[in-house]
Amino acid sequence: MEDNTKTRLSEHFTLEEMCRSGAAIKHHISNTPDKKQTERLRQLCLNVLEPLRRRFGVIRITSGFRSERLNAIVGGADTSQHMRGEAADIHISNMETGRKMYEYIEANLDFDQLLFEHSMSNGACWLHVSYKAVKGLNRHDAVPFYKAA
Repeated sequence: MEDNTKTRLSEHFTLEEMCRSGAAIKHHISNTPDKKQTERLRQLCLNVLEPLRRRFGVIRITSGFRSERLNAIVGGADTSQHMRGEAADIHISNMETGRKMYEYIEANLDFDQLLFEHSMSNGACWLHVSYKAVKGLNRHDAVPFYKAA
């Protein structure tokens, strides 16, 4: 299989960045999306991540695409949109920035799901955002305080 991870999905995001996973490396798991999943990642980048970057500057993706096997290893939901290439988790440097990003996405962007996730075990916080490329399917489901495992 050809390594296409250097593929640019949008101006500031690459396929490599959207597929990077320490868990995949540790467990020797392939985490390469197919063409449909790659196109969904591209739409997520173009419609959510690029506008967010224009507004807030550089953003770091901590989890993008996940293969089924990787998703199981990291404890992802059985129906996780990460496996379809429709979701990304975004690192937030502090609660205030996270709140501003959350409010910006909710008020200005088309999205399927937006979660301001808080880990009960280690206190970490991040934004989970998903996007469906098919017009009219995005639910705009926003949860400002979502307890993650």
